[in-house]
Amino acid sequence: MMKFTMQNFFFLVTGMIIYIVDIGVDFWVASKYFCQGQYSWSVLILCFRGLSSLITQIFSYEWFKNDWEGTDTRKLKLVFLVHLFQCGIFTRYWFALKYGCQAAFKQMSSRDASETEHSNFIQKQTIDAVTDINMLRLFKTFLETTPQLFLQIYILMEHCKINLYQCAAIVMSFCGISLSMVDYQISLRKSLPDKEEFSVSSKFMYLFYKLLTITSWILSISLITLLSVRISVILLIFLWICGFTWTLKQRTTFCKSKKMEYLYRTVVGIILIFSFFNIKGRRTKVCISIYYVTHVVLTLGILFVYMFWKPSIINEMCFTIVSILTISSLLLGIIFLVIYYSHFHPTAYCRPQVYSDEVDEVAGQKDGVKTGRFQNFLMQ
Repeated sequence: MMKFTMQNFFFLVTGMIIYIVDIGVDFWVASKYFCQGQYSWSVLILCFRGLSSLITQIFSYEWFKNDWEGTDTRKLKLVFLVHLFQCGIFTRYWFALKYGCQAAFKQMSSRDASETEHSNFIQKQTIDAVTDINMLRLFKTFLETTPQLFLQIYILMEHCKINLYQCAAIVMSFCGISLSMVDYQISLRKSLPDKEEFSVSSKFMYLFYKLLTITSWILSISLITLLSVRISVILLIFLWICGFTWTLKQRTTFCKSKKMEYLYRTVVGIILIFSFFNIKGRRTKVCISIYYVTHVVLTLGILFVYMFWKPSIINEMCFTIVSILTISSLLLGIIFLVIYYSHFHPTAYCRPQVYSDEVDEVAGQKDGVKTGRFQNFLMQ
């Protein structure tokens, strides 16, 4: 297991600050739209925020309940109340900062052999706490931040002008997506012993690959939404059904309960609308190829429809700019994808997780050992 360093601690603090600022920006933007009489945009922003918060709180509480199984029930009741008031993520940040401060600053000067075991324990506690936070932030990214970015870009394209609060929302969305992506991969490498260290060059390649492909796709679905909201909704629902069906076929075992497992698969289906997601830690060369070829075909198809139809809902100059941004970000994203998988992606893959109550149901895995949540939660 790799060490939790001072750099990781500062990234953790930065992530918490961005998380808090993002909440404030969302309410600021929603209030601005409300004051302007744009009630539908205001409600949508609050719905994205509320839905992502609800789902992340459910997963957070479920993980606390699993980790603290057999402990004082009063402690779990208090945790339930904290999550009921949508503050579970801050409880997790408190634990992560508490352990992280010890791991990054206090433990670094300790060289006594008798304290090595305690130091390793603190390191593991820190990495586990940060890992859970980054998993929850990843859920939030695709349940709230990415749809928020899509909404703001759609509004910008519809009116061809931008205000300060819209600019703030777009910037915060890009910051949130970027940080959650990189932090997720850092936690992944630290949590799994068979994963290589995430170098600086790997971080940039991975970040650009994800950010550019997501941006291109968001621009594309914004264009189709301008053309017809109904067609856009049907397309997104169809893509979610495909993603959800794929998770069913993969027979994921991320959660202990069946209800939570179906909720997890539902969330993964939403993530798959915007970005590829490897949920079993297996080689996915064929799957990822099919996924991005489909995105390329859909993106080019949307642009061709606009080129030949030339609808009056968007002026020619705006469409030209959006088209250039869409194609260039897609092309660069695919280039970074190829470079990342060719030179920077780890070749080791994880053995699937088996929970104690599932051991008897899986053939050939009766000696399975319960491991970390990341064993079945891999995005590449």
